[in-house]
Amino acid sequence: MNAPLKTAASEPTKQTLDIIKTLIGFNTISRESNLGLIEWVRDYLERHGAVTRLTYDAEKRKANLFATIGGAAGNAKFGTVFSGHTDVVPVKGQNWDTDPFVAHVADGKLFGRGACDMKGFIAVCLSRLPSIDQSRLHTPLHFSFSYDEEVGCLGVRELLADLKANEIRPTGVIIGEPTSMQAVIAHKGKRSYRCSVHGHAAHSSCPHLGINSIDFAAMMQLKIRDIARRVRETETNDYDFDVPYSSIVTTLSNGGSAPNIIPDKAEFVFEHRFLPGIDPREVFDEVKAYAEREVVPQMTADGAQGRIEFETLTAYPGMSTPVDDPIVASALRILGSERARKVGFGTEGGLFGEAGMPAVICGPGDIVQAHKPNEFVTLEQLARCESFFDNFVASANMNAA
Repeated sequence: MNAPLKTAASEPTKQTLDIIKTLIGFNTISRESNLGLIEWVRDYLERHGAVTRLTYDAEKRKANLFATIGGAAGNAKFGTVFSGHTDVVPVKGQNWDTDPFVAHVADGKLFGRGACDMKGFIAVCLSRLPSIDQSRLHTPLHFSFSYDEEVGCLGVRELLADLKANEIRPTGVIIGEPTSMQAVIAHKGKRSYRCSVHGHAAHSSCPHLGINSIDFAAMMQLKIRDIARRVRETETNDYDFDVPYSSIVTTLSNGGSAPNIIPDKAEFVFEHRFLPGIDPREVFDEVKAYAEREVVPQMTADGAQGRIEFETLTAYPGMSTPVDDPIVASALRILGSERARKVGFGTEGGLFGEAGMPAVICGPGDIVQAHKPNEFVTLEQLARCESFFDNFVASANMNAA
């Protein structure tokens, strides 16, 4: 039996607005500590009866927070997770009209760094907590708030390891990344690499005495472009994605120190955004084999031997939740949608999926507003998220009964 659905209001509650303003006030750019925000949220959750646990980074400057409310005896380790990341992207060099860390409302929008990505969702989760009758929860609700998602989904890995070690096994996850309150069941994975090409310096009038690192870096980049073209032409496409193929592109490149010196070092960054089910190691192995077989043997001059090195910068898996999974069916019913979407941007969802927790991405705001100056979320989207949260909790509780 399904619970009757609550209709969304046109604006969010004052509680949600007050909390989001508080959260935006914490500068949690990924290079900074998030402990001030995490400790504030932890104290708030504990005041409302949640049991909390923290996992830290190596320097203990950052922490993940996992919290649980409700749950009948024997069920406390299951239930649904509402998940979000606490870090935000930098604002340096962006032309903001107002202080990005002071939230303000104008023209039906709430502005501030993280308003859309994704402190608005976190604020909704916290604001709705006091209205939940925890004694009626047959299975628990969990909240997962992580660090360093924006720099490679780093923090959540420690959180998931802690859950595994303590045999805490939630049955599903709602990740509140901005999707305009539409259900998303799949996204691409990502690997990014730095390729460092080490040559041998010489005066530019004597190029035969040097190993031109820029030239050999260019050879590598052209090979990567050729691989990208072949993958696009031969890989099975998934047209549910805006970009229906796995993309491979060079995104940064630099080298050299002076106009009259053969450069002894160049480096570039390339990324592979791959469809769910694709093994990214095949592309990287091909790139590395080309370097070792074709490029490095040519990197000799004046008794010197060049070399090429690779460093992995980012690695997170794609996400693909079966369309018939119960958490997908619940989300679609509550949203009044018949079909879930797939997106190109990445989330922590693939890591939750690998840990045995199927995920649906659904949160307030439009991804096109994320990471931009004057980032905002509309009040209407926050209100829709409140309604979704309330209906999901009510539905999960009734279904469990």
